[in-house]
Amino acid sequence: MAKVITFTNQKGGVGKTTTCSALCGCLSKLGRKVLALDLDPQGNLSFSLGANADSSYTIYDVFKSRADIYDTVQHCDACDVIPANILLSGVELELTSVGREYILREHLSTISDEYDYVLIDTPPALSILTINAYATSDQLIIPMVPEILSLQGIAQLKETIFAVKRFYNQNLEIRGIVLNKYSPRLVLTKEVEELANIIADQLDTDVFEQKISGSVIIAEAPAHAKTIVDYAPRSKSAHEYMDLTYEILGLEKPKRNPQKLGRGRPPKNRPVDY
Repeated sequence: MAKVITFTNQKGGVGKTTTCSALCGCLSKLGRKVLALDLDPQGNLSFSLGANADSSYTIYDVFKSRADIYDTVQHCDACDVIPANILLSGVELELTSVGREYILREHLSTISDEYDYVLIDTPPALSILTINAYATSDQLIIPMVPEILSLQGIAQLKETIFAVKRFYNQNLEIRGIVLNKYSPRLVLTKEVEELANIIADQLDTDVFEQKISGSVIIAEAPAHAKTIVDYAPRSKSAHEYMDLTYEILGLEKPKRNPQKLGRGRPPKNRPVDY
C-alpha cells in the first residue's frame, strides 16, 4: 500500500507545486515508484511533469464517474501522473451526494498498491478537493515562504486539519512545514521562522531542518517539463530537495563537498551522486 502525502497551504505562491514536483523526482531517483496526483484546477503539476491534461482523461473524469482511475494515469519521465485541468474547478458545485469527501480515497485505494508513494498537489483553497485529499492521506506537508501572509495561511489550516482528523481520517499526520525561498540573511525570514516553529508546535509537528533557497533555476525546470533533479542535478537546489527528501523519509543525508555544487547540469556521461 502506497504512502499518500499531500502538499497543502491555503495561501498561493508558497511552492506547493514546486515542492511536490521536486519530491516526485527525488523519490524516483531513490528507486521509489511514484504517482503524482494533480488536484489543482490550474494543472501546474501536470504541466511541470510533462503530462497531457487537454486531450486525455483527468482526475475530473474520475470524480464524475466518467473514467476509471487507471485510465487517467500517464507514464511521464519522472513518474506516473494523474493530470488535472480547469474543469476540476466545477467539482465543488457538481458533487452533492452523500460521502463526497471519500470519493478520491475509494478510487485511489484500487491503484495505490502499485506504488510506493502517491504525492498530491492541492489548490490554494479549503474546498471539497482539499478535503478529499486530506481524507485519503497519511501525511500532510505544508510548504510556506518566509512572509506573514504565508504564515497566516497555515494558521487558517489548523481548524480544517483538526476537523478532518476528527470526522474523516483519524490517522492523518502533519509531517512538517517546508520553508521555501529561504534567505537567512533577512531579518523577516528569521522572524517568520520563529513564528512558524510556534505554529508547528500547535500542530504537533516540526519545521524541517532542510530549507529551500530561492533560485531562478527552480522556476526554469517546469518550462522544460522536468523536475529540478532532472533539469539541473548538480545544482544547489537539486541537492537541497534531495536532502529534504532524505529528511522526510527519515534517512541519513549523504555527505557532499559544498564546493562541487553549482547551477548547471553535469557534463554528459558523468554520474551524479545523490
